Amino acid sequence: MTRSEQTENTTVDASARARVRADEARLSARGKPLVPLAQAWREFWRHPSPWLISAVFAASVTARLAVGDWRLGDAIVPAAMVASFPFVEWIIHVCVLHWRPRRVAGLRIDPLVARKHREHHADPRDVPLVFIPWQVLLWLLPALTLVAWLAFPRTGLGLTFLMAVSAIGFGYEWTHYLIHSDYRPRSRMYKAVWRNHRLHHYKNEHYWFTVTTAGTADRLLRTCPDPGDVATSPTAKNLHRDAA
Repeated sequence: MTRSEQTENTTVDASARARVRADEARLSARGKPLVPLAQAWREFWRHPSPWLISAVFAASVTARLAVGDWRLGDAIVPAAMVASFPFVEWIIHVCVLHWRPRRVAGLRIDPLVARKHREHHADPRDVPLVFIPWQVLLWLLPALTLVAWLAFPRTGLGLTFLMAVSAIGFGYEWTHYLIHSDYRPRSRMYKAVWRNHRLHHYKNEHYWFTVTTAGTADRLLRTCPDPGDVATSPTAKNLHRDAA
């Protein structure tokens, strides 16, 4: 890493730390939510990914209703997807989002989604970085549509899969955005999710990988320790700073 890159990283990290401290101070204060849920919802729709994902959801729902042919599998597939999503989310977070840049045959392998996620860790308050990059969705959503078409024995079941995966994706984006917004959690369930993800960002990036749930896949995969037993990581906001 060059001296200018080191200086830039130091500046970004210092700025992020200052914003995080201010953020934590505000969110720990008593009183009304800093941002009403309705305002957070309106802000959410100012970003590309909710529109792209909801367009796929709307199209798949319309097509599914037109096709008909409802069977038991149309209940089993979404239920299985929801049940397995914490583990899918964990795997994606660990293996894709936290991908360590590396060189293969002299070529640097460093996907856009991993680069954007490192930027997100550097400054968790930068709202556009909270979302799945739209460039990724431009190929991911068609790829999922192709899976729905080719991987299922019935057109209707494939459309059910597409409905479910787009709904889950939308839920992920909304939850992740809300955690990083100025909306203060009220319910016990959401507060647990909120705390879980903030520990990942501000305590140690090697734990607490699920975003939409708390104490599920992380607990089973042993990445949900007592925060008091975990050292604060010096690289939580500078992932893979020693990477090639």
